Amino acid sequence: MRIVIKRMIFFIILIPNLVPYLIFRLLAIVAPVTSFEGFSQLYSLIPGILGDYCRGTFYFLTLKRCSMDTRISFGTMFPTPNMEIGTHVYIGPNCIVSDSIIEDDVMIGSNVQIINGKLTHNFEDIDTPMRLQGGSKGIVRIGQDTWIGNSAIIMADLGKKCVIGAGSVVAKPIDEYSVAVGNPARVVRKRN
Repeated sequence: MRIVIKRMIFFIILIPNLVPYLIFRLLAIVAPVTSFEGFSQLYSLIPGILGDYCRGTFYFLTLKRCSMDTRISFGTMFPTPNMEIGTHVYIGPNCIVSDSIIEDDVMIGSNVQIINGKLTHNFEDIDTPMRLQGGSKGIVRIGQDTWIGNSAIIMADLGKKCVIGAGSVVAKPIDEYSVAVGNPARVVRKRN
């Protein structure tokens, strides 16, 4: 019964969000990335449970894939729509999540940053400003049933059923069933 009620609320909230979605689609013709980022910032500021549902419906309509069962908290933004979010995912307040695939049942704490890999900006040529040197963006995969603690920074893939400690910096891939902590994050034990 609880799932049915949540779905009904989702569709009730979806209807008034179709107007901003159509405005977004029109603006996206001219400036696809900046219009998405602007709407992401706008939706991040809607407080409370209403905000969670508004963000859920907007991302359901705009991301590559986003489940209706996803909860995205206040202050959380996505710079691009190049994302996939599975079912029963929780993303805490004030997160910034770049291009990624977040599988089912993932829990992400507050103030977490998921970055497009650690080579986002090149800096080898000291005669050229870094902003002009380009970089290589990757897609970070967060495995099923993984828990990421508050204020972690994720720059590499996480296997399924991992636990990443609060404040950890993941610069290298973490194998499934791992508990990793620290800066740089290192595996301290296995869950299985």
